[in-house]
Amino acid sequence: MSPVPDNCFVPTSEIIAVEETELNKKQRSIGKWQKMAKPHAFTVYYVKKARNHRWRCRDVTFWCADEILCNQWIQALKELLEMQTCRPKQLLVYINPYGGKRQGKRIYEQKVAPLFSLASISTDVVVTEHANHAKDNLFEVNINKYDGVVCVGGDGMFSEVMHGLIGRMQKDSGIDQNNPKAPLVQCNIRIGIIPAGSTDCVCYSTVGISDPVTSALHIIIGDCQPLDVSSVHQNNTFLKYAVSLLGYGFYGDVLKDSEKKRWMGPMRYDYSGFKTFLSHHYYEGTISFQPAKHTLGSPRDKDSCRTGCYICKESERQLAEQRKKCGFKHEEDEEEWKVIKGKFLAINVVNMCCACPRSPKGLSPAAHLADGSADLILVRKCSRFDFLRYLVRHTNKDDQFDFSFVDVYRVKSFQFTSKLSEDNESSVTDIGKKHFGQFCRDHPACCCNIANSTWNCDGETLDSSAIEVRVHCQLMKLFARGIEENCKDEAAYSHSSVEQLL
Repeated sequence: MSPVPDNCFVPTSEIIAVEETELNKKQRSIGKWQKMAKPHAFTVYYVKKARNHRWRCRDVTFWCADEILCNQWIQALKELLEMQTCRPKQLLVYINPYGGKRQGKRIYEQKVAPLFSLASISTDVVVTEHANHAKDNLFEVNINKYDGVVCVGGDGMFSEVMHGLIGRMQKDSGIDQNNPKAPLVQCNIRIGIIPAGSTDCVCYSTVGISDPVTSALHIIIGDCQPLDVSSVHQNNTFLKYAVSLLGYGFYGDVLKDSEKKRWMGPMRYDYSGFKTFLSHHYYEGTISFQPAKHTLGSPRDKDSCRTGCYICKESERQLAEQRKKCGFKHEEDEEEWKVIKGKFLAINVVNMCCACPRSPKGLSPAAHLADGSADLILVRKCSRFDFLRYLVRHTNKDDQFDFSFVDVYRVKSFQFTSKLSEDNESSVTDIGKKHFGQFCRDHPACCCNIANSTWNCDGETLDSSAIEVRVHCQLMKLFARGIEENCKDEAAYSHSSVEQLL
C-alpha cells in the first residue's frame, strides 16, 4: 500500500480510477487484518500534487471484512467518476518519433499509455511518418468519434495537430481561411500535449512544467483551458496559425540558422542564438496595430495569467454575449490603427507568456492565454550591450520592458511591412542589398541591416515581408487548466471528496 497521510483529502474530480484489489498473503498477515477470515479490498488511484506543478499518480487501498460493503463502496465511487462528464473516453493519439531526442514513442508507451489504460480510456494511435502526416490525417478521420486529440512531441507537433483541427473545423463549416476577416468557428475538440520535443513552450506555459506524466493526468481528469489563436495572412492568402511566438528579427534569424543544424539536436538553439546575437542585424519596417481596448489587463501588470483567471473569464463572457447578439457574423472594426516606423532588432507577438525552463517568466510575463489579445513587443535598434541586458532580463524577475528601446502594446490585430516591400523598386541599391545580404549573414562582425528577416511562427520559419495578424479569442481548447498559483496546498477548493464518503 502506498504511504499516505492519516487524513487524505482527495476531490472526486482528481480520482483517476477505482479497482477491486486482490490481497496477497503478506497483506493478509498485517495487523488487525490477520483476524479477518477473508478480507476484501479496493484501491483508489488519485492525483498527487507535488512541487513545481508536477503531478503524480498515487494510490490508497481500503480493506474490510464485508464483501457486500466493499462492493458498495466500489460501485458508489465508480458512479461518482461517471458523473465527471468532462473526462475523455476515446482519444486519437499522434506520436512524432523523430522530435527532440527521438523519445516520443518510448515516452508514450512507458509513461502515458499505462495511465490511459488505468483510467479506461480507449486510444487510436498513429505514429507519424513524415511532415504534416497528422495534419493531413485529421482532414480524413471521423473526428466526431473522439473526445480529444493527443500529440506526443514538441511545439512543432502541436502546431501540426492544431492546424489540422482548426482547418478541418473551418472546412466542415464552409469558412474561407484565406479571408483574414473571416469569423473562424471554435474547435470544441480538446488537444492534449505530451511533451517530448526540443521545445515544449505551449505545454510549459499552460501547465507550468514539461512533464509527460503531469500532462497525461490533466488529460485523464478532463481539464479544459481555452486558448487564443492568431491567424497570419499575406495578400488575402492564409499562411499560418500561431499560439505562442510570432517573432521577426532576432528570433526569426535564430530559427532560420538553427534549421541548418538539426544534427546538433537541442544544442543548435544555443549555437545559433550566440551567432545571431553577434551578427546584431536590425530590420526596417512599418508596424500598424489596433489596441485591444476590450481586455482589462496590461502587458506591464505584475499579476500573471493563472488558473481561473478573471481577465480570461471576462473575455469569455464578452465573447458569449457577442455570439448571442451577432452569431458568428463578423463586425467590422472601425477603431483607429496606430502606426510605428523604425529600425528593429526584434519584433515579437505573443499570445501567451512563452515561458520555458530557461525563461520561467517568458517573453511577456503578464500575457493571457484566453483574453482575445496578443502582446506586441518592439525592440528597437540599440547597442549589443543593451540588447544583451534585455535578453538577460528573460532569465530573472526584473522588468524586461523597463528599457528606453523596448515598447510593448496589447493588440487584437497588427500588420507589418518591411522597408524593402514598401519601396517596390528594382533600383541598383536594392539589388545590392539582396546580393550582399548573404555576405553579411556569413560574416557576423558586420552589423548592417539585411533586407528581410524570417518570421519564427511557433518554431517554424515563415518567409514573408508583409503580413497581417488577427487574434481569435478562445478559438481552441487544451486538456489543461493554466498554471496553478499554489500547486502544493489546494485541499479546500472542492466540496465533493473521498473524505466525505470515507
